[in-house]
Amino acid sequence: MKTNAVKNSLLALTGLVGVLGMLPSTVSAHHSFAMYDQNQTKTLTGRLTRYIPGANHAQLIFEILGPDGKPTIGKDGKPAQWGVETGSAAAMARRGIAPKTFPNGTIFTVTFFPLRDGRPFGAMTGDFIKCGAEMPAGGCTKATGEVLIIENN
Repeated sequence: MKTNAVKNSLLALTGLVGVLGMLPSTVSAHHSFAMYDQNQTKTLTGRLTRYIPGANHAQLIFEILGPDGKPTIGKDGKPAQWGVETGSAAAMARRGIAPKTFPNGTIFTVTFFPLRDGRPFGAMTGDFIKCGAEMPAGGCTKATGEVLIIENN
């Protein structure tokens, strides 16, 4: 009799562990930065087309601009688009980067680690410079814009 009770308890415990193992782990859900090539950085200037806030990371989607403020045209004949992953939306807002303070159309320069697979996306590292709605003469640089984030590489 005791053997059946112990056996049933072990089966119930095993089932509970199995069910718990299938639940999403939202507390520790976070991706690795191994997908980014941290041996190289890119610095691009663009015009914000979409801000995607997130608890762990926000994303800024932008079209690439040349120093003259004109879009860089991709192989498909359309303006080239890139995206960059930043810190959390809350952390970015504390630095002046939020939908209300950094609306679509804002010109900025960002330094980031690109994806290893060549897709047009990266993870922010280094300086982040805001230049407003118009491209300054000479491009969007530390000298012509507002440095919102400075990080040492």
